[in-house]
Amino acid sequence: MLALADTDLDHGPRTDRSATMRMCAVSREVRPIDELIRFVVAPSGDVVADLKRKLPGRGLWVTASRRTIAEAVRRHQFSRGFKRDVRVAATLPADTEALLERSCTEALAMAAKAGQVVSGYAKVEALLEQGRAEALIHASDGAADGIRKLDAIAGQRSRNIDDSRVLPILTALTSAQLDLALGRSNVIHAALLAGPASKTFLSRCHILVRYRMDDDDGTGDGGQKF
Repeated sequence: MLALADTDLDHGPRTDRSATMRMCAVSREVRPIDELIRFVVAPSGDVVADLKRKLPGRGLWVTASRRTIAEAVRRHQFSRGFKRDVRVAATLPADTEALLERSCTEALAMAAKAGQVVSGYAKVEALLEQGRAEALIHASDGAADGIRKLDAIAGQRSRNIDDSRVLPILTALTSAQLDLALGRSNVIHAALLAGPASKTFLSRCHILVRYRMDDDDGTGDGGQKF
């Protein structure tokens, strides 16, 4: 349901729980809330991203795209939308991306605690060959040779069993971020097993990658790798 009483601001997280669509304050397009980021004004007067959509106060929604948020900062859209003087850091687009990255690492840590993550080249290779992997993870700064070999195994398995479902390959996080999430050092390759925690991680990775994309609608097609 789309709340239409105020196209710029919602009425707070408690009153708008049923809303599934909101209007982007920059593009004025109505989008699913999963494609938007909610911003609120902190008691200090600073504008902050509310990724979990739970912070108190009325919220302003912007398409989950770094370029769109940068445009909102440039056009002073937050002051206009909140109809008051607010403090907006010039680093808000980068700060928001850092929050999204942290959200991904936290979700991966939860998946690992649930036993839904395997790491290490040999273990990942075995999981792919067994057909048990739900997604393949590479550090964005990993060596190309190892990445290429595991990608080839994943692709060959799909061709062999005529699997129409393309295995997601995630490259959104660095080795240091994977280390932090998994509590290990020098993590370059990992794989997800089926489970709700893995689905949460995949969903958050989609949001992060969409945020980083520089296409016209902020969504992109992603393809197999993201």
